Amino acid sequence: MEPYWNELTAGLPDSAEMARVVVRMLVAALLGALVGIQRERAGKPAGVRTHMLVSMGGALFVISCLEWGMDSADMSRVIQGLVTGIGFIGGGAILKLTQQREVEGLTTAAGLWMTCAVGIAAGLGRLGAAGLGVLLTVIILSVVGEITHRLELKKDAQAKGRK
Repeated sequence: MEPYWNELTAGLPDSAEMARVVVRMLVAALLGALVGIQRERAGKPAGVRTHMLVSMGGALFVISCLEWGMDSADMSRVIQGLVTGIGFIGGGAILKLTQQREVEGLTTAAGLWMTCAVGIAAGLGRLGAAGLGVLLTVIILSVVGEITHRLELKKDAQAKGRK
């Protein structure tokens, strides 16, 4: 039975390292949730769960590499893979509407990309940078989004007034 237990517990860090891993994963999840809550409130398809998973996924990849003892060059390649991979997921969120000749989903894709970056920062232990990234992201998505929406409404109203 001992070989099975050893296999199941292989790679688990000591209590101090485990606390570090738990804190980083929880911070990644919570920060991803903050972005996801904003997106869900705005009625966007990628909401709380998606952003939490993207953030935690980024964190888990870098935490695993750190725990394995990878050097910075190898870690750089892992992060490059994450950035590319999340670009693929973001690409799935982008739709081209041929009849209207419009593209939708760019902000959702950018939000997922940013959430992955937040997760990477949290996983690397850069919790302040991750928190600042989320703060600025939420400001951009909500405040700047509202300003641009109002400007578009004003522009549409002016265009209708000219006709």
